[in-house]
Amino acid sequence: MPLYFRLLGFLKPHLKYFIPAVFSMSLLAFTSGVSLTTIVPVTQIIFEANVSIQPNAEQYTIKDLLRFDRRAVIQLIGGDSIEERLFRVCVFIFLIFLIKNIFWYVQNYFVIRVEQGVIRDLRNVIYEKYHSLPLTFFHEKRAGELISRVTNDVTLVRGAVCNGLSDLIRNIFLFIFYLTVALLASWRMALAALIVFPPAILIISLIGRRLRINSTVTQEKMAAVTSIIQETVSGIRVVKAFGMEKFEISRFSRQVGDYFKTMVRLTRTASLGVPLTELLGAAAGALILWYGGRQIISGGDLTTSTFMLFMLAAFSMIDPIKKISQVNIDIQQGLAASKRIFEIIDTPPSIIDKRTAVIIDGFRSVIRYEHVCFSYGENEFSLKDIDFELKRGEILALVGPSGGGKSTIVDLLPRFYDPDTGRVTIDGKDIRDISIGSLRSLLGIVTQDTILFNDTIAANIAYGSADVSPDRLKSAAAAAFADEFIERFPNGYDTMIGDRGVRLSGGQRQRLAIARALFKDPPILIFDEATSSLDSESELLIQKAIDNLLAGRTVIVVAHRLSTIRNADKILVIKGGRIAEQGSHEELIKKDGEYKRLYDIQFVES
Repeated sequence: MPLYFRLLGFLKPHLKYFIPAVFSMSLLAFTSGVSLTTIVPVTQIIFEANVSIQPNAEQYTIKDLLRFDRRAVIQLIGGDSIEERLFRVCVFIFLIFLIKNIFWYVQNYFVIRVEQGVIRDLRNVIYEKYHSLPLTFFHEKRAGELISRVTNDVTLVRGAVCNGLSDLIRNIFLFIFYLTVALLASWRMALAALIVFPPAILIISLIGRRLRINSTVTQEKMAAVTSIIQETVSGIRVVKAFGMEKFEISRFSRQVGDYFKTMVRLTRTASLGVPLTELLGAAAGALILWYGGRQIISGGDLTTSTFMLFMLAAFSMIDPIKKISQVNIDIQQGLAASKRIFEIIDTPPSIIDKRTAVIIDGFRSVIRYEHVCFSYGENEFSLKDIDFELKRGEILALVGPSGGGKSTIVDLLPRFYDPDTGRVTIDGKDIRDISIGSLRSLLGIVTQDTILFNDTIAANIAYGSADVSPDRLKSAAAAAFADEFIERFPNGYDTMIGDRGVRLSGGQRQRLAIARALFKDPPILIFDEATSSLDSESELLIQKAIDNLLAGRTVIVVAHRLSTIRNADKILVIKGGRIAEQGSHEELIKKDGEYKRLYDIQFVES
């Protein structure tokens, strides 16, 4: 229940629509009940009794009307003949159904407003939460699973918060109305009819508990299916290159098969609720029919019209109970989904601003790594005692064997991770005391794994900028040597580049990523192996772009090819999470150590 109440908290902003929806549901239940329980007794009275009402006739009470006393009903209808009374009843029936359907439309409209509003809010909350979580969170999760939380799981929550809740309220109103009519008709038989209620609640509860377990498994299977689709679509080039179409189809088929089995199991469990509750209701109804029939036959107090009214009300109660059982399925699935959603929402962000965080507006003198140690986790890779400084306007190169920790060192500067011990400072300020937004505004980052968006070239270069100057856009592209291929496209800067920039070559994507960093015009540029996957011509162009940007900027280059960093002011050789050597290119060559060994290997290869 605490989970459900927390979920219902998302209704709060939409109460202005939900309250009218509940009010409309109550009136819908009333008009539905009236249309069902009164038509048969009233028409029976009209056709069977030709009763005339005198001007000074006895006045009848509401209780007489509810018992369908013939004279009371005919007095209410009025009219001097059966034909006139029949006409009035027909008008009454039409008006009741008109009002009923108006309320149906109104409550449906308000419920949809609430339902879609809650879904929108939930998706926004989850998506916003994703952006506040550290990179380590995404390293541990599959992309398809995270997508499934925002799509499939939120859709299921709709059944618990909106659709299911509205159906539950509407059917409770209907049940209360029918029960009231049954009690007024014959309270003894109504109490007897209620014997079906406790076992029905027990059945619904037991089935609901099982449903929530099965629903959790089903949602996990759907997340696995989504993950395979996401991986296959993203890596379709590799799939085709290795001829793995049949393998991927088989893998997808197995996951879909598992989902099919869990859905069948879930549906099998859910399908028990409705027939069992209906069977209980039918048994109670048959017992009451036998008892009431005997009363009428033996000439007891029970009249045929009253008995007919009671039977209509009693059997009408079965339908709301059945629907409440069905609603329970939606609610249990929604609760299982909400548990997965709240796992995301409740994940604490580890990289956050301090309350006392300061905003900085520039980089003036020096970046320092002061005896920094960092580990991804127990028994995992770690950095040990990283200690160096980088002055404004200098070029720092990080080189060394793959997996040595070069990219991890770079990732500490924008606070993708925080050090376990030691600190990173900018102009003497610990970056943990600086607001994340102002810190990252100083940085332009280009990585080996270029991420572009399915948008125009202009939108990718000016990523997130509201006011874009065409001159500034072209200047950034020209500095990255990207303007020459952009202008060859028929639509130029308005060319759509496809998902992850699939319409561009590797070198073009990388130059576009550099143009994006340059458009930001940051004082600090980070190139994380930005040229390692390029051909010689593209590497030369990008190297020229880097060379053009050195004036007035501080640059950190993570390099695989040592030929690209010969002019760096300082080179750090990173090996096994430590700084093995440091110095200029000439100094490190003279040391005849790890750097010289790497340089000789690349020289021989070239």
